[in-house]
Amino acid sequence: MMKVYILFSNSLNKYYTGQTNDLSSRLERHNSGREKYTKTGTPWELVWSTDCKDRSEAMKLENKIKKRGAKRFLEDLQFGV
Repeated sequence: MMKVYILFSNSLNKYYTGQTNDLSSRLERHNSGREKYTKTGTPWELVWSTDCKDRSEAMKLENKIKKRGAKRFLEDLQFGV
């Protein structure tokens, strides 16, 4: 089962959206500086995640979030849009 997730970095005040089949391992990689895009923003905090049935569904949702913007996507969830 795949997961789509959103991380937040207080030091950068930025969100990161991704997908994985092992969320705990992926979060550890982001926070250990082993990922190019996220190594400067440690620590990253998991703010949202959801299960997807397969990689195709996860990729579609990840792209939808990235097009909308993670902050707006989370605001839409909060207000039921």
